[in-house]
Amino acid sequence: MNRSFSSLSNKQFDLLVCGGGIYGAWTAYDAALRGLSVALVEQGDWAGATSSASTKLIHGGLRYLESLDLKLVKKSLAERQMLLSVAPHRVWPLRFGVPVYADSRVGTLQLKAGLSMYDFLADNPGTDMVHHHFDVQAFAGRFPFLGSDGLKGGFTYADAQTDDARLVLELVSGALAAGAVCVNYCKLTDVIEADGQACGAVVRDVSYSPFDRLRANGTFEVRAKQIVNTTGQWIAASEQGRSWCQLDKGVHLVMPALPTDEALLLTAKSDGRVFFMIPWYGMTLLGTTDADYSGDLDHVVVNPEEVAYLLAEANHYLKTAWMEQDVVGSYAGLRVMKHSDKALPSSASRDWELKTADNGAHYSIGGKITSAREDAAHIVDTVCAQLGVDAACATGYRTFPWAPEADYTRWFVAASTRAMQLGIDQESAKWLIRRHGKRVSEVFRIIEGDPCSAERIMPALPFIYADLLLCANGEMAVHLDDLLRRRMPLLILAQMDENDLRRIAKIVATAMSWDEATLNREVGRALPDTSD
Repeated sequence: MNRSFSSLSNKQFDLLVCGGGIYGAWTAYDAALRGLSVALVEQGDWAGATSSASTKLIHGGLRYLESLDLKLVKKSLAERQMLLSVAPHRVWPLRFGVPVYADSRVGTLQLKAGLSMYDFLADNPGTDMVHHHFDVQAFAGRFPFLGSDGLKGGFTYADAQTDDARLVLELVSGALAAGAVCVNYCKLTDVIEADGQACGAVVRDVSYSPFDRLRANGTFEVRAKQIVNTTGQWIAASEQGRSWCQLDKGVHLVMPALPTDEALLLTAKSDGRVFFMIPWYGMTLLGTTDADYSGDLDHVVVNPEEVAYLLAEANHYLKTAWMEQDVVGSYAGLRVMKHSDKALPSSASRDWELKTADNGAHYSIGGKITSAREDAAHIVDTVCAQLGVDAACATGYRTFPWAPEADYTRWFVAASTRAMQLGIDQESAKWLIRRHGKRVSEVFRIIEGDPCSAERIMPALPFIYADLLLCANGEMAVHLDDLLRRRMPLLILAQMDENDLRRIAKIVATAMSWDEATLNREVGRALPDTSD
């Protein structure tokens, strides 16, 4: 994956996709596979906003059954099963526990009915994915860190998990391989119109990249027959966008690991909302919140009251309470939802729709990571109809770009064996394979040339130096925080100080073509913002 801003010049594209999150990536990938000439531009890094600030789940949305949003749940469950099949390295099963207490808002019978409906809507997902009931002793034994006062038993059910930022990155890689031009740090500054119809855009290079010094801050006119805006929260910045959608802020905290490899779906005592405790890279994700948002789109921060809310709700369930000093990291993101008159943000629909402005530009509104592929297919259907192109969607049940061609189980065993032969610890090997799929062989080659690169970057987390070097050399990272927030999420999973950042920056400086001054700027950019 190489960044080339100049590839946008002097070309007429069938489709210009603006916004490099999950919807933009799926749209560009789908359109390129159908034979369209495609440009995908992103003003920041790939998955730089909402698409790297999710709960990291590929799921049907069990909680949407309460609002009887059965169509969305069924669509999402079908996509979940498809992704588990075609991207086993990228999407893997994850079981959830749901405790039932004497004062639970949803009792055993109601929960049993909901989980049975969930399994039914998944259309026979297999014995490993259906729900199970446990009595109080069995459930307490399965989750011994939960409080047992009033516990009546519980259930487990299955959904799936991913690394959201790497999911987007792999789709961008697939779009590139299919012939699309994909450029991050490329800001759209103006839409070009002819006879009242959008026919292109002016874009500016905002990379400040040493790879492309002569064109840094240069501009190009990108001509395109069709334009799709998948910029998420920035759509709501315009008066037209505000009439279409609303923003909902979600916060997650990174907490110490719990003694389980299963997640928990819990209900907040204060307001009845659903939240999760989820194992991720050896830590625990706690979240999320739901709150209307109208603040700065470029500076979405975690507030002290949001931290307090999540800790208080988690501590209603935990035997050993989490304190504020236990918070390792945090992140906030904005969900875009269709405009709703409902009082509570959590009650608004997560479903998706496509809007078309008077100038012919299309806007993607709402949606979920899980169902983004199908929604993107509808976007490209609309584009093809406008272009008079008869080409069917090619992404359904298509093997992912980095998925191994061989039987996945056998391939995983072989890759794990090779990793351990090279000195990679078992936990790091598991996550390395999930992160890179068949590209893990490139990581192995780095270690063969430098055995020390099999060591962990931070002792407590399953990331190794060879992985970092591969990301720096071939994943279109421009800045240090691209590497340490989205290529591998060290910045949210560890409390890193300036010395840690400088040590890592020196390791990748050659690959990133950084001189000493640039390295210093990158370290400063990656340091935590303490202004709030």
